[in-house]
Amino acid sequence: MGDEVKGRVEWFKDYQFIGRIENNSCSVILGEGGISPMKLLLLSVAGCTAYDVVMILQKMREPIEGLEVEIGGERREEHPRIYKKVHIHYKIYGDVSEEKAKRAIELSQDKYCSASAHIKLSGAELTYSFEIIKS
Repeated sequence: MGDEVKGRVEWFKDYQFIGRIENNSCSVILGEGGISPMKLLLLSVAGCTAYDVVMILQKMREPIEGLEVEIGGERREEHPRIYKKVHIHYKIYGDVSEEKAKRAIELSQDKYCSASAHIKLSGAELTYSFEIIKS
């Protein structure tokens, strides 16, 4: 059995909600004045893969100095308005090998990133690109 995660979303006012994960001091404002759940889903994918890529490159002993992950998605017109296309662009800073950067991204996308897997399982086309910005 996998790890169980529990959270709660509470109506705050108007169309604003506060989301919290149990046993975590962080919270997020959803809706008006906050972030939409679907945009948060994109940021979750970007955060998940960013974590993987940094960890993998560090384990490869690559001199990564920074990482930015840009993400964009296109949603269906009909309900449910799930993502039909998602593109991720990685900006990797440092004297990182192009081959190892590509491998780290592939490992994240094909094996480790659970959030990306959810997007793919919904039938969305997930693509990615990357660039290395040498110091």
